[in-house]
Amino acid sequence: MKYTHIIAALASLATTAQAHTRVWGIWLNGVDQGNGVDNYIRSPPTNDPVKDLNSQAMSCNVNNRPVSRTIDVKSGDTVTFEWFHDFRGDEIIATSHKGPVQVYIAPTSSNGAGNVWVKLFSEAYTGGSWAVDKLIAAKGQHSVKIPNLTAGTYLLRPEIPTLHEANVAWNTNNARGNQFYMNCVQIRVTSSGSVSLPSGIAFPGGYTYSTPGVVWNLYGTDNPANYQAPGPSVWSGSAGGNIGRAPPPGATTTTSGSSPTGGTGAPLYGQCGGIGWSGPTTCASGTCKVSNEYYSQCLP
Repeated sequence: MKYTHIIAALASLATTAQAHTRVWGIWLNGVDQGNGVDNYIRSPPTNDPVKDLNSQAMSCNVNNRPVSRTIDVKSGDTVTFEWFHDFRGDEIIATSHKGPVQVYIAPTSSNGAGNVWVKLFSEAYTGGSWAVDKLIAAKGQHSVKIPNLTAGTYLLRPEIPTLHEANVAWNTNNARGNQFYMNCVQIRVTSSGSVSLPSGIAFPGGYTYSTPGVVWNLYGTDNPANYQAPGPSVWSGSAGGNIGRAPPPGATTTTSGSSPTGGTGAPLYGQCGGIGWSGPTTCASGTCKVSNEYYSQCLP
């Protein structure tokens, strides 16, 4: 192993304790829906990864239970996920945690159990960069478009498998192994699409320790251009996705579940201030309240 590889491996070990991540919230057609932790996201109590592929936590992480809010969307809407480490606007995830970024969907009625998870988006290594590198550059944001689905409630499951310790399978050495980060976001499709989800894969069960992309020597001789993200191909009915900042709000992006704006200024649950913020600093509805130096939000 080259010295540079040794140094990189040691760096990954040094950052492991402070490098974890989870989803803070979503943007809908460029409109911030606010802090989703234990609100519309089935959030784990910590940002620790799941490494045991046979754990029930592979579905929606360790705290899979219904939460109070569901976000209304329509076919064609853009849902942007925003990851964070400890607080919004921080380092997102350690740069050593290379790997793909993926999104799955399943009917809420399944509670994530069974062969129900259908892949909507996947990016691994393209243009000389890992998907996680692009995610960090995009301030933790990546998006999918809602397909032409039949009306109903669904779970969106953004996922980041990280490879800095994945040269050995977890069931062989539980001090190492691929680190999986995932959360489940509750949405309700209110448009009357014609497409039903096909059968998908199960979590747990869909990934094994022999699944391509689960074990990978990031700091060895494995060519990243040959890396294959775990899981099936993206569903042919997917409307696509990308890694990048949320799009600017459009004039017709309000959904039936969105709060009315009631005038000029940021919408309810939208950002209204913080270091580097160049958007509106008043609220069309609610009051602008400081969360931290990087983020203020319009709240009821």
